[in-house]
Amino acid sequence: MNASELRQKTKEELGTMLLELSREQFNLRMQKGTGQLSRPDQVKKVKHDIARIHTVLNEMARAQA
Repeated sequence: MNASELRQKTKEELGTMLLELSREQFNLRMQKGTGQLSRPDQVKKVKHDIARIHTVLNEMARAQA
């Protein structure tokens, strides 16, 4: 998922995606803790996606102000 795709979404859609990614990040952390994580690169990918969503949401907020 790249930033241009995220900028086309509404705040509600971004909020939903952020919630889903946060849950996925939690699940990946739990898998890592128990030694069941099969793809360690997923942790970094999810973290970056969360940061991208936060960036787009902040851009939207600044544009309204």
